[in-house]
Amino acid sequence: MSRISLRKALHSMLAFGACFALVAVTAPRMDAQAAPASGTTDRSHIEEVLRGLNRGRGFGQVGISPDDKKLAWIEGGRGGSGIRIASPSDLAKTERATAATNSDQHCREGGFAWAPDSKSFAFFSDCANSADHQVDLYLSKLDGTPAKRLTSLKGLPQAPAFSPDGSEIAFLYVEGATRPAGALAAMKPPSGVIGEDGVEVQRVAVARVDAEAAQPTLVTPPNLHIYEFNWAPDSKAMAYVAAEPPGENNWWVAKLYTQTLDGKPKPILEPETVSGPLHGLQIAVPRWSPDGKAIAFIGGLMSDQGSTGGDVWIVSSDGGQPRDLTQGRPTSPAWIAWGSNDYLFVSELAGGNSQLIRYKLSGDRTGSGQVTFGSPIFSIPGSVGDGRMEMSLSSTADRSMFVFGASNFEHPREIYAAKPGIVMTSGLEGVMQLSHFNDGVQPAWGKAESVSWKSGGFRVQGWLLLPKDYDPNKKYPLIVEVHGGPAAAVVARWGGGGGLSSTAFSALGYFVLEPNPRGSYGQGEAFTQANRKDFGYGDLRDILAGVDTVLAKYPIDPQRVGITGWSYGGFMTMFAVTQTNRFKAAVSGAGLSNWQSYYGENSINQWMIPYFGASVYDDPAVYAKSSAINYIKQAHTPTLVVVGDRDGECPAPQSYEFWHALRDEHVPTQLVVYPNEGHGFVNPEHRRDVMDRAVEWFAKYMPATPASSDTGAGSH
Repeated sequence: MSRISLRKALHSMLAFGACFALVAVTAPRMDAQAAPASGTTDRSHIEEVLRGLNRGRGFGQVGISPDDKKLAWIEGGRGGSGIRIASPSDLAKTERATAATNSDQHCREGGFAWAPDSKSFAFFSDCANSADHQVDLYLSKLDGTPAKRLTSLKGLPQAPAFSPDGSEIAFLYVEGATRPAGALAAMKPPSGVIGEDGVEVQRVAVARVDAEAAQPTLVTPPNLHIYEFNWAPDSKAMAYVAAEPPGENNWWVAKLYTQTLDGKPKPILEPETVSGPLHGLQIAVPRWSPDGKAIAFIGGLMSDQGSTGGDVWIVSSDGGQPRDLTQGRPTSPAWIAWGSNDYLFVSELAGGNSQLIRYKLSGDRTGSGQVTFGSPIFSIPGSVGDGRMEMSLSSTADRSMFVFGASNFEHPREIYAAKPGIVMTSGLEGVMQLSHFNDGVQPAWGKAESVSWKSGGFRVQGWLLLPKDYDPNKKYPLIVEVHGGPAAAVVARWGGGGGLSSTAFSALGYFVLEPNPRGSYGQGEAFTQANRKDFGYGDLRDILAGVDTVLAKYPIDPQRVGITGWSYGGFMTMFAVTQTNRFKAAVSGAGLSNWQSYYGENSINQWMIPYFGASVYDDPAVYAKSSAINYIKQAHTPTLVVVGDRDGECPAPQSYEFWHALRDEHVPTQLVVYPNEGHGFVNPEHRRDVMDRAVEWFAKYMPATPASSDTGAGSH
């Protein structure tokens, strides 16, 4: 319930609205224009602040060639995204990897992969079909000759990967796609036989490197939706995580399969039937060992496909009982890669830090062998990743160098490298900075710090943003922003924009607390699973304890504390205002008000079973316990509710139900439904409008008063 990555062309095809557009986005604006810092901010000022949040040069996927001689990255442009290639030692001298045949041709290009021998480079481009933005797979030899078009596609491809022998390129492919795969994109308007008509299946397609604009070979069966895949070391088979369609719902019951390219799928791990702590949970990131005898993967309690966390597990490639390599480790692995048959490299969240660890496996890897954890190769209080998967890193073939993009609240995203075996200090200063795209760019928001506090036997971590131009002699309001998931985490990163943006709130004069309460990643599986059958209770206690912590340290006006969040954060906002009156204003984005009705409305009900322990039909009481609607008589906080009309994860009726109840209880409220939007908004105007309305709502219901304009005491 937290993340999204969409193709604009597909979004523009979704033309019809649904019946819940109760308040159009062109509705008259509210009169409130005061901002907490200056008292004079209007919408034009908010727009100015939003434009300044993403200052600097942005880029997407980054990738080092296997021989470490070249580095590629995706950068944006007026005519679309492009791919640049340079030596890692000199990123100022670049060449363009493109399918364009002349300099005036503007193409959208990205989603690339290096060949194992580093002599060629595959990427997606719409150069042949730029009018309808249909991309195809191209191969460039980077020798000055034109890139060769390998495929003729009609659908949505992603995640290209060369076979280890370099003869083929596999990718995920939804043939005839009308929308991106997954529950985060806007759902198609309901029609026909629901759940049967128009179901789109993502499969693995394979193109040969010697092909010429050919149809790819679909190697996986039409009755399996593939989420992730990995080549076997002999290039003759694959491992993949898959489930029967519909794909957006069944990832939570997916199995691990192996399959030869010309054979049938063989399930080697089924969490629904396996014994032990993995039973009934989720699996992701399968990685075949170099000798082909084992498959490592991440398993745990995950609330969104693509937002990965858990323990690192290993299982024989022939199947059998999996082994937990990290049981009890107080971190959340998100991505893995084999270094050799005896080493694994793992990206993990540890508290507020993103770090890379090397595991040494001794003896029987899938049995009782020993696991030794090395010191962090790097540990950064910020976000890291190469742009492919959650916390994924690009590396050379021998794993002597890892390359990634990284940022935090103080530093814009740049390209960095880390080398195992070299002693590095903590933070961005401890890794090698390869790019200098954003030298001199300063944040438009206030200082940030990692904060922690005790709550119910846990040590909870979060991030606190101070107001821009912070003056310790003044009193300030506080906004608590709760992340989605719940299995996710707030990590320090650069930028912001439309939607509910913590950096925008800070730039407009607010303290912002972004907690990672129980249920979050970063402190191990026990912490992530601590809110099972307890949504809204322990995590709200953790959040309130965090509020108390920052109130004791900083000059925050306790009468001007608000709460907001999206998805699970939207639920927590709805639930919080029915449990406490400490929040004076609230903004709920894509929230959940009634777990009982939600179970039958959403397109992803499978995710709820691991959390609630049973379906709503088998145990309605556990769902009722966490439903904000059942405590609506206790709600008195003015609440703005926003949602997309085609949200499949948190459908619009959930927001309608909460707004309707507040209105009947005479609590100030407003509902705004945005047309043609799914769970994650893609229309920039809608994203800006959400932020505009949120700022106005907080300013209206948490106004500054003369009595709260200064502390009369001094500082912390």
